[in-house]
Amino acid sequence: MLLTINVGNSNTVVGVMDGTEPRWRWRISSDTRTTDELGMLLLQLLSHQGLSAGDITGVCVCCVVPSLLYTVQKAVRRYLNQEALTVGSGVRTGMRLRVDNPREIGADRIVSAVAAYDRFGGPLVVVDFGTATTFDCIDSSGAYLGGAIAPGLKISADALFQRTARLPRVELTEPAAAIGSNTVASMQSGLFWGYVGLVQELARRCKSELSAAGAPRCVATGAMANLIGPACSEVDEIDDHLTLRGLVLVYERNHRRRSPGRSG
Repeated sequence: MLLTINVGNSNTVVGVMDGTEPRWRWRISSDTRTTDELGMLLLQLLSHQGLSAGDITGVCVCCVVPSLLYTVQKAVRRYLNQEALTVGSGVRTGMRLRVDNPREIGADRIVSAVAAYDRFGGPLVVVDFGTATTFDCIDSSGAYLGGAIAPGLKISADALFQRTARLPRVELTEPAAAIGSNTVASMQSGLFWGYVGLVQELARRCKSELSAAGAPRCVATGAMANLIGPACSEVDEIDDHLTLRGLVLVYERNHRRRSPGRSG
């Protein structure tokens, strides 16, 4: 079984994959841990589903937090007896990057784009609701063109709470109405519908700029996709597992390249 690990700024998603489908998936905080703490946590997660280190035949990692990457790689080596394939320079993704500086692009954005194009074709806009919300654009030939980056919904909510004297921290949920009859309801309306508007407009503009090559689709993924996505008419698909699927594809493309008798 392939273990996929997506290390984000706030959360780390770990998946045991059956092909491109996650058989089990866990979301843990991206806290600073020692190698032994992380290794034992991975073993505990596997054990909870009746698995052991011996059941893991490969590991693929993407990480946007450089300070955590060494710990993840070392924990995988020490506790799972595997060398993690880490998405980065020199790793084959199968996607051309038509941007000014490919090194600036987060590995998770590329991996999600790979999975989205493999599943839906292009042209395509991928909206990933993470700590930041990213919009990634792929043309009809499967080339990555760039996109947009906006503050995530939770960042916006935290800023509203931290920078005001009398506004409380509120649950991020869809409000019953746009007109709030109290402070909490008003904040929830502003956060939710304001964010829907942000996603709608950026997705619409990205689709418009891609439309010369066909009718673009928009797929949403990430922690807030199921909250915001259904309220956005510009979002055509929601896929919770897009990044994990992409890690499987990247692993397979690099594994085939290394196999005897196969060319890259």
